[in-house]
Amino acid sequence: QVQLVESGGGLVQAGNSLRLSCAASGRTFSSYNMGWFRQAPGKEREFVAGIIWSGGNTHYAEPVKGRFTISRDNAKNMVTLQMNSLKPEDTAVYYCAARSPGYMVVTVAGGYNYWGQGTQVTVSS
Repeated sequence: QVQLVESGGGLVQAGNSLRLSCAASGRTFSSYNMGWFRQAPGKEREFVAGIIWSGGNTHYAEPVKGRFTISRDNAKNMVTLQMNSLKPEDTAVYYCAARSPGYMVVTVAGGYNYWGQGTQVTVSS
């Protein structure tokens, strides 16, 4: 089992950057594929970015490609989401999630077993 805690959210102006972090407990962090999802008010939770256990494969949702970067540090039990050129439509609660390892990134929320509590990102125009 793994516990996840997100941090780094906040209020920023459009065009600026934020860096989200997700700290994981447990000594088997390197055995999990990780993902970032987001949920805006009145909308379903949607996939943002994912990275496999080794860091050797990543995948991004179309709206964030070229602006967001996911990375992980297995020695520090940490996964991060660097968000650049933020837009008002990026406003949402961002969640970190973990699932069993594999070589492909799963993009559906139901495929993840463990979730953090979320961190709010608000982008003003």
